[in-house]
Amino acid sequence: MWVFAVLAAVGTASMLVGLVEGLPRWVTWPLGVFRSLAAFFTLTLLLLEVPRLIVLRRRRRRAAPGAAPAPGERPEAVLEPAASTGRRGPGAAVPGAEDGRPAGEGEQAAVPGAPDPRRGPAEPDRRLFLGRSAALIAAVAATGTTVYGVRGALAPPEIRRVPIELARLGSGFHGFRIAAVSDLHIGQYLGRGHTERVVRMINELEPDLIAVVGDLASGTVAHLGRDAEPLRDLHAPFGSFYVTGNHEFAYNAGEWSIEVERLGIRALRNERAELTRAGSTLDLAGVDDVFAWEIPGLRGPDFDAALGGRDESRPVVLLAHQPLQAEEASKHGVDLQISGHTHGGQVAGLGYLAALSQPVVAGLGAVGGTRVYVTSGAGFSNIPVRIGVPPEISLLELRSPA
Repeated sequence: MWVFAVLAAVGTASMLVGLVEGLPRWVTWPLGVFRSLAAFFTLTLLLLEVPRLIVLRRRRRRAAPGAAPAPGERPEAVLEPAASTGRRGPGAAVPGAEDGRPAGEGEQAAVPGAPDPRRGPAEPDRRLFLGRSAALIAAVAATGTTVYGVRGALAPPEIRRVPIELARLGSGFHGFRIAAVSDLHIGQYLGRGHTERVVRMINELEPDLIAVVGDLASGTVAHLGRDAEPLRDLHAPFGSFYVTGNHEFAYNAGEWSIEVERLGIRALRNERAELTRAGSTLDLAGVDDVFAWEIPGLRGPDFDAALGGRDESRPVVLLAHQPLQAEEASKHGVDLQISGHTHGGQVAGLGYLAALSQPVVAGLGAVGGTRVYVTSGAGFSNIPVRIGVPPEISLLELRSPA
């Protein structure tokens, strides 16, 4: 158990150090990789503990005195003091003595059913062997998983094209395309090159509108403003829009909202914009992330401010960082909510944990009468890996009823 304690202590320490803002990436990357190795090593050891305990228990049962031998297995010959039944001449063989050698006074005879003291204590050797084998397997598995995960995290985002039909969408917006990206997580692992690649890939899609759905950065504008600057190169006929995520509120969401406005992206903070195309109108609204409620003095998401007083005959698309905000959105008649936050679990299988708090983890779902689309994000956080859940940029094509 001391191994787990050491890994937990060192992993926690590296995580806390990695959160110190302004550390160079040649420091934060090794710390992140170590956390990944420690996490996967610990997980593998825990998984291997079950078969190890089963093997040890079976061996103990087989070694117990009087235990019945397995089918087809011969009982081991065990020595026990030979009974003295009269004088034996020198050289007389005692039944069961090995190699036919004479047994002297006090020598033992082989008797089935008891352990052989001449073999030494085998149980500690077996336990040591199984323990070392488990540690070696866990180390190899953790290393391979981490290398694979880092490659997946740094791979170019996949383009996910999703048609979405909205019952109230006017014919003028049929085929309207929204490029949705979230969770870039510019910060301790990802910098300007990451932002440039995402911007280039979005522009190549030639969308009608661009939505940046929170968790743009994990740090302050003072430290990461330069890394975010390529966002000024985003181009779309109806513009680019942004809503805050939980990470921005940890590093001054107000400053980030001002910064994205400076870069030509409109921040929707509990407000909406009216879009018109070919005689049809669409409302695009945005609300702050619920994490704002954890910070004294901030009002957090305000659906009444963002959606109140509008023409309810119009369709409305809402940008909200967390999918769970769809519960309130459905009460306000939102047709489509676009969210991020979950990273799709980031590691295959962890999406089930995200589902405990989020109604939709990835892709298209519904909450009440509101359709919810969750993009898995273009970056990553905590540990620098993605396994089975690649980074993505989503291209949503809105369709009106036929």
